[in-house]
Amino acid sequence: MREIQMVDLKAQYDKIGSEIDNAIKSVLVSTAFIKGPDIKQFEEELQEYMSVKHVISCANGTDALHLAMMVLGLKPGDEVITTDFTFIATVEVVALLGLKLVIVDAEPGTFNISPEAVRKAITPKTKAIVPVHLFGQCADMESLIELAEKHHLFIIEDAAQATGADYLFKNGTTKKAGTIGHIGTTSFFPSKNLGCYGDGGALYTNDDTFARKLRSIANHGMKVRYHYDDIGVNSRLDTIQAAILRVKLKHLSKFNEARKAVADRYDKAFEGCHSISVPERSVFSSHIFHQYTIKVKNGKRDDLKKFLESKKIPSMVYYPGPIHLQKAYGYLGYKENDFPVTTILCKEVLSLPMHPEMDREQLDYITLNVLEFFDKSL
Repeated sequence: MREIQMVDLKAQYDKIGSEIDNAIKSVLVSTAFIKGPDIKQFEEELQEYMSVKHVISCANGTDALHLAMMVLGLKPGDEVITTDFTFIATVEVVALLGLKLVIVDAEPGTFNISPEAVRKAITPKTKAIVPVHLFGQCADMESLIELAEKHHLFIIEDAAQATGADYLFKNGTTKKAGTIGHIGTTSFFPSKNLGCYGDGGALYTNDDTFARKLRSIANHGMKVRYHYDDIGVNSRLDTIQAAILRVKLKHLSKFNEARKAVADRYDKAFEGCHSISVPERSVFSSHIFHQYTIKVKNGKRDDLKKFLESKKIPSMVYYPGPIHLQKAYGYLGYKENDFPVTTILCKEVLSLPMHPEMDREQLDYITLNVLEFFDKSL
């Protein structure tokens, strides 16, 4: 049996390596390492895939969030509401800009931000909501849009883990994760569903004014060379990464379908195991399984993780600690039990290996060992 990886980038490269090699070589031959033609071509191809008017590439997903908040003109003291159950990048940009971070709880089933918690947290100082489409499926965007329209708020989507997921509106229309709010952000970190071989990120918007200003701010505030209309930063996707992403984008739908097939096999294997909860699949979003995250009951999560390690099966805890209990964010003044759902999730969640290249032998080995652990622990 092939060694089991959380994300097997080597196996993926073995499948598409010749395409990747040719793409990289074309950039090396051109020497257009910064702002080469692959940048514009990738943005246009991703625009078509996402059915969005503008894609603005940048250096990484954290920068994408930072740029989104800069372009909206948020000022120190403005309140930004986001979830307690997320990667730190979602909140650190809020703090860096001097904005007031307002944390709310997650939904216990989907792990995504709770619209009801958002509703309760809105004040006259609230300016934006940042939903995170966690682990591969969308947050309840229609409920959040209703709140945003009622209170005149911006929505910035953190869609780094959901590239390719579809949101189904009540009227039957669909939109891709990241294209629903005012601005969407994503990351092309290598482990993402659409990942490059280094760092990379992008923003999505249908607003022409936002798009123009985002391009300016990401390029030192320049619209015309050496003329600075905005205070900006230096955040670029390099051409080699864009060339790699152009190749991977062609395979993304196939890769996401393969992930869904892996998740279906996990679900089937675990359907009779009452000691774990399989990922909830929302009625309003497809799930492209950036992670396959179970909840382990009765305080046995860490024991299961150690058991799997002994069987050479990797697993990860995303995330082991709530944002509101992190030392860096102690200044917010939240108490330990302020967000009970997130606190419980951090004690129960465990992500199992998930990638398009997983084979039946690997899946059987993983699921049999998970079930064996619970048989032994009864």
